Amino acid sequence: MRIAAETILHIARLAQLELTPDELERVRRDLDSILTYVEQLAELDTSNVTPTTHVLDLATPLRDDEVRDVLRVDEVVRNAPEHTDSSMVVPKVLE
Repeated sequence: MRIAAETILHIARLAQLELTPDELERVRRDLDSILTYVEQLAELDTSNVTPTTHVLDLATPLRDDEVRDVLRVDEVVRNAPEHTDSSMVVPKVLE
């Protein structure tokens, strides 16, 4: 499978990465190799394979839900670089 350079550049832009032409070609080769391998895996017959959520059969220990000592809101936001009375103010990260 051949992944387009435009697709890689788009993904790099979303990840805020700058790629040189050499890096772009190396990433394209690596992604092509990965996608080819995934295509091979897709050809396997897994109809008789039981789905698993973990390779080991371990029980997840759970604790009772109980209220413990909690911090007051003013204590929580006190160390934030910027905050309102009850919230931390963070930079916008959406496009």
